Amino acid sequence: MPETKITVNNDGSIRIEGDFAIYDQQGGQFGLGGRTAIGLCRCGQSQNKPFCDGSHAKTGFQDKVVARELPPPKPKI
Repeated sequence: MPETKITVNNDGSIRIEGDFAIYDQQGGQFGLGGRTAIGLCRCGQSQNKPFCDGSHAKTGFQDKVVARELPPPKPKI
């Protein structure tokens, strides 16, 4: 299976590259028109959610991202 790469961009979108599918909560699949790379909105201002339309630049969205280790998940009771 080809690798999927997800990059959380500083002050911008979440970029997904590779072999992937995107679904809504009801299980409907988004038609991506053959794209192998897309950006998902993080700022909440896109007029094309869940996809990024560049609104983060116009609204001054700022969020720096640095990779880190997450703690193990808590056991389900």
